[in-house]
Amino acid sequence: MASSVPVAVRADDGPSSARTGRPRRSWVARSRPWLLLAPGLAVLAVLMLWPLLRVFLFSLQDYGLPQIVSGEPNWIGLGNFAEVLTSEQLWSVVLPNTIGFAVLAVSATVAFGTAVAVLLASLGTAWRAVVSSCIMAAWAMPAVTGTYVWVWIFDADRGVFNHVLQSLGLQDAPVNWFTDRWSFYAIVLLNIVHHGFPFVTVTVLAALLGVPRELIEAAEIDGAGGWRRFFSIIVPQLRQVFAVVIIMSTIWDFKVFAQVFLMPGGAGTNREVLNLGVWSYVESFGQNRYGFGAAIAVLLTLMLLAITVVYVRTILKEEEL
Repeated sequence: MASSVPVAVRADDGPSSARTGRPRRSWVARSRPWLLLAPGLAVLAVLMLWPLLRVFLFSLQDYGLPQIVSGEPNWIGLGNFAEVLTSEQLWSVVLPNTIGFAVLAVSATVAFGTAVAVLLASLGTAWRAVVSSCIMAAWAMPAVTGTYVWVWIFDADRGVFNHVLQSLGLQDAPVNWFTDRWSFYAIVLLNIVHHGFPFVTVTVLAALLGVPRELIEAAEIDGAGGWRRFFSIIVPQLRQVFAVVIIMSTIWDFKVFAQVFLMPGGAGTNREVLNLGVWSYVESFGQNRYGFGAAIAVLLTLMLLAITVVYVRTILKEEEL
């Protein structure tokens, strides 16, 4: 006959403790992480949520200099959004510039950054540290400084690029590369790739060094070439890393502003090179149509939020694996 053995139950054990053997967490324990995050969330609410709310409220008004002087709002509902979405400028110029450039910039940045990461992985420790320090200088350079360097390189009168082409006899007279839409964004693309590839390189390099060496050696013994080993072994191992890098680069390249605005003609004088960020600024502070500019900013924010949702879901899936 089995004897009864008393079981000690702690005071904070709930009904589920007897079934699972684990004490149920009290509401204080469950709320402790949120209590720790509360100060930071409060600061973010003041610094980010309130300005976003103000921009949204401006987007619902015909807000210009008269409203700034009088302080009286002129509510027009979704009129600004209707004007933005029916604007020919949006569909023929701004949106193609924004989305098309983001696709090209992300593709070029990730490809070049990955190539540099593969190169660094093949170097010794000392040389890897030296080269990594050099490429990080490009990432540390402010966007304004980097943009002016590229403006100087392609300057029509004193630019290095025109001087080299003329010295080689490839052109007879200097060319203003900033007037054409395609050459303008080609220069912006070089600027973005130069400034953004170190992030991709460092992230991919960290993942590359974690790929089991045995897999690569086994594929090499089986006769797989370099490209085959890269796409069949390394890329699947780095799938989650590439997803995060691509999404982060997409967020950054969608909201490019300084690299476009500071280029000659990028501040609104050349309407063919406007993107969403610059168009919002030009309409707000150049045309004094703050409500219309706020509607453009809200549209850009919604697009970025959609990309951010994809980013968060990717991170959560990576944590589950």
